[in-house]
Amino acid sequence: MAQVVKISEEVLIKELKAQKPSAFEYLYDNYSAAIYGVIIRIVKTEEVAQEVLHDVFMKAWKNINAYSAEKGRLYTWLVNISRNASIDKLRSKEIKNTSKTDSVSDNVHTIDNANSTEQSIDGIGLEKVLDKLSDELRFVIDQMYFKGYTQTEISEEFDIPLGTVKTRARTAMRTLRELLL
Repeated sequence: MAQVVKISEEVLIKELKAQKPSAFEYLYDNYSAAIYGVIIRIVKTEEVAQEVLHDVFMKAWKNINAYSAEKGRLYTWLVNISRNASIDKLRSKEIKNTSKTDSVSDNVHTIDNANSTEQSIDGIGLEKVLDKLSDELRFVIDQMYFKGYTQTEISEEFDIPLGTVKTRARTAMRTLRELLL
């Protein structure tokens, strides 16, 4: 049985900045599952999630010198890269064109598969808090924070007036803040 070697985040960062391939392997082996969970939650399809995961680790490898421990942990930095890359992918013409031509049954199948493989948000108690929101407020939060839509995109895609979307988002955030305090 192979012995698992643990290294500190500080050492890992130093080795990544020195461009050591073994550090990249360690980074991928120890962080990819969690990062994949963040990505699949946003993009919803395995094929796209795998592509984004690859892109995230390549960006991290190439831009490791941009990482600053004073701004947060390495994991947080990777999550931010993942979230941004996932949203960028969803907004890309490639994905928008593909999603417009998918059949309804394909979308239902994709959503079912994504739900079975993604990490449940209930694991951190968020599901119970979100359940306290009205359907309209929860819908806007789901679209903005879990699917990467902007308020304008929600308005256009779901034919809801932009002012209504903004009001619902503001009301939902105020309600969530009150529930969490």
